[in-house]
Amino acid sequence: MTYRILICDDDPSIAEAIAIYLRAEGYEAVLAHNGVDALRICRSQEIHLIIMDIMMPQLDGIQATLRLRETRNVPIIMLSAKGEDVDKIQGLTAGADDYVTKPFSPPELIARVRSQLRRYTALGGLPKPEEQVYRTGSLIVDDRSKTVTVDGEEIRVTPMEYGILCFLTKNAGQVFSIPQIYEAVWNEPCYRAENTVAVHIRRIREKIEINPKEPKYLKVVWGIGYKMEKIHEKRID
Repeated sequence: MTYRILICDDDPSIAEAIAIYLRAEGYEAVLAHNGVDALRICRSQEIHLIIMDIMMPQLDGIQATLRLRETRNVPIIMLSAKGEDVDKIQGLTAGADDYVTKPFSPPELIARVRSQLRRYTALGGLPKPEEQVYRTGSLIVDDRSKTVTVDGEEIRVTPMEYGILCFLTKNAGQVFSIPQIYEAVWNEPCYRAENTVAVHIRRIREKIEINPKEPKYLKVVWGIGYKMEKIHEKRID
């Protein structure tokens, strides 16, 4: 299978340079130069991963990502020219799965593309025998169908959000540090991943908690990390 990757950057030279590297690795590259074109392409073609610049005319990367996340869970890698934490946080909050700061190393970008595609493929692949359904309270993570439900209602999550939920729910009651969560879900060494993990945790809470400020499920253990509360539902006979 050949993966089709959408590169959205208003600088044609940057977009084409990324495309050259991706094609050399065997990927199919499709180019767009603003968020409007990116949305149009996603409606007309099957896209497996998006590399999205933040600063673009007509519709910037943040707004385009928010629109995409209304209907699609395709992995999105955000490109940030400024390299400031606020840009990265905005991108992750909008629904991006990862970010790369310009100027970037092409091998690093390719490695992140491979990593995201591995997870995306695994989420859509056939279930493995060891995969199960993990439950805590009324939160259910079904690792066979790759779905998350709370109180019987299915919750739409991104691939990275699903990875965190599955990992923590599978190990409900255990406390994990940010590096442990990052390395388990991203499957790569953790280098300054505090903001990345924290933003994903916040987005997950907004989706699964009645009151994200007083979470029932996903809790912080100050000075250590996070845990999924182990809740046993009471049975009424």
